[in-house]
Amino acid sequence: MKIAVDAMGGDHAPEIIVLGAVEAAREFDLSLILVGDQEGVSRELAKTNPPSDLIEVCHCAQVAGMEEAPVEVLRRKKDSSIRVAFDLVKSGQAQAVVSAGNSGATLAVGTVILGRMEGVERPGIATLFPTLKGRTILIDAGANVDCKPSFLLQFAIMARAFSQVAFQVEEPSIGLLSIGEENTKGNDLVRQAHDLLSAEQINFIGNIEGRDIFSGLADVVVCDGFVGNVVLKVSEGLAEAMGIMLKEELEAGFFSRWGALLTLGALKRFKKRVDYAEFGGAPLLGINGVGIISHGGSSPKAIKNAIRFAAELVRGDVTARLQECLRRFGKAAPA
Repeated sequence: MKIAVDAMGGDHAPEIIVLGAVEAAREFDLSLILVGDQEGVSRELAKTNPPSDLIEVCHCAQVAGMEEAPVEVLRRKKDSSIRVAFDLVKSGQAQAVVSAGNSGATLAVGTVILGRMEGVERPGIATLFPTLKGRTILIDAGANVDCKPSFLLQFAIMARAFSQVAFQVEEPSIGLLSIGEENTKGNDLVRQAHDLLSAEQINFIGNIEGRDIFSGLADVVVCDGFVGNVVLKVSEGLAEAMGIMLKEELEAGFFSRWGALLTLGALKRFKKRVDYAEFGGAPLLGINGVGIISHGGSSPKAIKNAIRFAAELVRGDVTARLQECLRRFGKAAPA
């Protein structure tokens, strides 16, 4: 197995990406292909004393900018690092892609190069949230701002299979994000999606509210990409603000600092529990292959764990499992 890593994607590429990749190769014994500018990537590699038998560099001359429109990347940047990375998967030279670059371009390029699974109208981004019971999968986290009810059904089916593979949940519970628990609540999209989900034997528990996400009421939370991205960004901002506030209070005086020392172990466990870097990225579900989208500001730890996560999904044959579930449940996408 080889993982193609977009070495030029992200706010601090290639330095941070290379550091995370080298850590992943060493710690998990994974073979990696770093896709990017040969000179720049090799220069960063030389600083790390990398395991040369596990890491190779695939040169490309272009980079998809973080603000570039996905359609422009597809049309004008055939030699961009994200395009070349997915081409490696298409040709069988790699089995997964990890990118912290332009998420819209990653979605578009991955969909065009690898194609959509049978029965999928639009791929979705599955983001992991920490909860009181473990982890919850929220889909879609921003790939599709405007959705049809059938999209949400397909998201639910794919996230169900993903939960089984990634977290060994035998029968994941599925909730539909709305403004109330009653099936009459929500906009037209939510009400129609509720009817579709209710008709399938996929352990649909009905509507859930935003406050229920972190309680772990559902293993899978389904919504359109507009709502999902707002939930994701609000949660990230809240976690960051809470961390700063907590640090300020703990450093406010002698007794607070002493108390912080006494609870240091608990604080470290809490930080690990809510740290997105523990998984490092969100899988793009619905394409014919494994693609992990990482945050643009990812740390080396996040990149390392995103690569590990990609390898686990390849080993779990998540693509085949998703396709099997799509055939069992729901209707195929229109031709």
